[in-house]
Amino acid sequence: MGIAEDIMAPEGWHAALAALAWQVDLGVAEVVGDGPIDRYELPETSANPLPKLAPAPARSAPTPAPPMAPSGDEAVAAARFAAERAANLDDLRQALAAFDHCELKKGARNLVFSDGNPKARVLILGEAPGREEDLEGRPFVGRAGQLLDRMFAAIGLSRSSPDPAAAVYITNVMPWRPPQNRDPEANEIAMMRPFVERHIALVDPDVIVLVGNTPLQAILNTKGILRARGTWATALGKPVLPMTHPAYLLRNPAAKREAWADLLNLKAKLR
Repeated sequence: MGIAEDIMAPEGWHAALAALAWQVDLGVAEVVGDGPIDRYELPETSANPLPKLAPAPARSAPTPAPPMAPSGDEAVAAARFAAERAANLDDLRQALAAFDHCELKKGARNLVFSDGNPKARVLILGEAPGREEDLEGRPFVGRAGQLLDRMFAAIGLSRSSPDPAAAVYITNVMPWRPPQNRDPEANEIAMMRPFVERHIALVDPDVIVLVGNTPLQAILNTKGILRARGTWATALGKPVLPMTHPAYLLRNPAAKREAWADLLNLKAKLR
């Protein structure tokens, strides 16, 4: 009897079924073919392949929120608080150096505080430091400052004079240089006004000269230096004389005639 006949027999059929069930229990999933198969050359497959999941991103520490900048009113209040506690000019310089609410400070090289004789009768209030002033840490040392010195020397006043009657004291509204020498913004001027007022109170000059638009806005709360120049006003209990900035005179030499008239006006006031 051949193999086929043996399987077709009842006892052969039951034996084959039992063998198949045994192989299924062992985990056999495919019928063995007639030819050999190299499983190492076949790609790994699965009857129900699972989708590959992207790796979970690494967890990083949460980024802390940047500190909130104080509002304009808060910065002005902080400036007033610091300025009022300055008992002398050294205290005021230290208060300005510690004041961190003005963004101009971050881009400046030096704090430009003042120059000249603090006992002088005349206080000159300028706008803001330029490049030379920022490098040297003193106000009015560039071309405009050299012209300023010649202008006041013409009426017998000098920043280097030990005699208060023949001396000037020079400072600026802004102690730090604005980027690209831009004009100070209104909020920056308001922030520095308490320091300027305390500076003037500590020096206690007889006369204040406002040189340019920025001090005009800071002290008299107005704009238009070309209209205001040469006209006396009163602020902080002091006589105030607005004048054009020396930098403007360098660009417009014809305006020096009016500047000379203002200097003579100042000289007469001091008498």
